[in-house]
Amino acid sequence: MQHNGAILRTSALGLALALLVVGMLSASAVLATPIASGNGAAAGSVYTTTNDATANAILWYTRAANGGLALAGSFPTGGAGTGAGLGSQGAVVLAEDGSVLLAVNAGSNQLSSFQVSASGLTWVTNVASGGTTPISIAVHDNLVYVVNGGAGGSISGFWLTSGGVLTPIAGSTRALSAGAVPAQVSFDPTGQVLVVTEKATSLIDTFTVDANGIASGVTSYASSGATPFGFAFDNKGHLIVSEAAVAALSSYAVSPAGVVTTISGSVVDGQGAACWVVITNNGKFAYTSNAHDPFNDISSYAVGTDGTLTLLQVNAASPGLGPTDLAMSGNTHFFYVLASRGHAITGYAVGADGSLTQVTMAGGLAASDVGLAAM
Repeated sequence: MQHNGAILRTSALGLALALLVVGMLSASAVLATPIASGNGAAAGSVYTTTNDATANAILWYTRAANGGLALAGSFPTGGAGTGAGLGSQGAVVLAEDGSVLLAVNAGSNQLSSFQVSASGLTWVTNVASGGTTPISIAVHDNLVYVVNGGAGGSISGFWLTSGGVLTPIAGSTRALSAGAVPAQVSFDPTGQVLVVTEKATSLIDTFTVDANGIASGVTSYASSGATPFGFAFDNKGHLIVSEAAVAALSSYAVSPAGVVTTISGSVVDGQGAACWVVITNNGKFAYTSNAHDPFNDISSYAVGTDGTLTLLQVNAASPGLGPTDLAMSGNTHFFYVLASRGHAITGYAVGADGSLTQVTMAGGLAASDVGLAAM
């Protein structure tokens, strides 16, 4: 089904920007030595994937109390990446309690799961993703869904145990629109609605999920702006979505039935290829990464209690070339950016007014690295 007026078709500019984001440089050897790191016992962790085309792995960084990062280990997934950018948000995610880490192996069509402990990661299992080229994972309680980017695009569901075991849910696979080119899948805060963004069709898809973990058929809504990409929900359930073609964020209300209604449409930041999105726990501030040259920066927005968006800073931070994936620490006191073409993860302290102050940079990453999760 299609609602909310005529479907927005991706412009030539939108496609060019999407291709720019997806088409990363060839991978270089990982030598992740922090340029600056904090002192003291670890207060948290940050994770990314190498997305290596031969042997994918998770890179684990410990986070100090001051936000500093130090590379602590590399853990093979047992699967393969693609060796290039995935053009997605959510390639690596943590369970809500932080006890399990999940990652895509886009080159071998698998999901990997790991148990998380203070001493690192313990590999648990690899399972087939239910499609081809998995690019993004959603998790809510013991339910997991993945969006597959290949063969037209699809979603598939899995049960997740506390020990990290994944079990496919029979009959859960659902197709997306023809030629969708999805970017992300995620649950709303209730866990009853799944949302998927489709870049090529400029659609926002919703699926309701029943008690058996089965997603309904897709219902599609026109995005406010072309090339919807990354998104996040605030603490009141408002959906905040980036739009790569117009360098903007839009906000929406999502009903329990999955009906999407625009609140603030296409609030532009004046930059290029706004793609990834995170929101602070208090729901007051949203951030998006502008991956297009010559911008390569982060824009910040204020989020009203009713979900309205106001641009705060066009350039809230400049983390380096090709800022892509974003993550907040569990308490959202620290904000991390993966700059794929800058080969680094940069960390910032988040001020009470939403301002960002750089506290760390861990360099030496490969251009193929994708996904970012923090706790």
